[in-house]
Amino acid sequence: MLDLTGKNALVTGIANNRSIAWGIAQQLHKAGANLGITYLSDDKGKMERKVFELVEPLNPSLFLPCNVQNETEIQSTFAEISSKWNKLDILIHCLAFANKDDLSGDFSQTSRSGFNTALEISTYSLIQLAGAAKPLMTEGGSIVTLTYLGGVRAIPNYNVMGVAKAGLEASVRYLASELGQQNIRVNAISAGPIRTLASSAVGGILDMIHHVEQVAPLRRTVTQTEVGNTAAFLCSDLSSGITGQVLYVDAGYEIMGM
Repeated sequence: MLDLTGKNALVTGIANNRSIAWGIAQQLHKAGANLGITYLSDDKGKMERKVFELVEPLNPSLFLPCNVQNETEIQSTFAEISSKWNKLDILIHCLAFANKDDLSGDFSQTSRSGFNTALEISTYSLIQLAGAAKPLMTEGGSIVTLTYLGGVRAIPNYNVMGVAKAGLEASVRYLASELGQQNIRVNAISAGPIRTLASSAVGGILDMIHHVEQVAPLRRTVTQTEVGNTAAFLCSDLSSGITGQVLYVDAGYEIMGM
């Protein structure tokens, strides 16, 4: 029933085989979507090679550098999409970053530069990419981003990223309100803690995972594949009436009081 054949999907944020974005890309491919993959370029091309080798089995028709702190690269990415695909149906936003020093210690000591960096990459980038995608979603579309419980509750060692995720979730609602007139839906998935390159910067991530396994109704945490399945659902016609929402994929942990 879940069929994305004929849909063009741009996936951002793949760093390695533990990335949630990688789990999403695999499930979109499985559902028949035509994939475009972006990567964060570096001077030595190490990340480009690493990501390309990983995604090659998915046969992406576009493979592009896209640093969201570089406006030229964003424009180039969407110009290439327009040229090669003519339209975009799906945008997957899996981008988040904060300086490690701003993820621990007293939140009141968050540096100005650290705050700006976290909000620019983790929050504003969704607005940037949605704005660039809007003219290309001529037949409607679906935008999906990743958030975390730390956006609505105080989580140890999350600090400024919690503020960034709160802003991200608010952005989902405002974008959904704007883009709904073009039949473009915008939603977020709040995934339970998964050991990824990004989450490794959060102190005590393994303790967080073990805690979820003990407390969550399903007595476990979740996998990249489970998050990927939810993303594929949100990108399909099966979720045509859903927009502006945060869907929790966390084995039920969010409902628990203790």
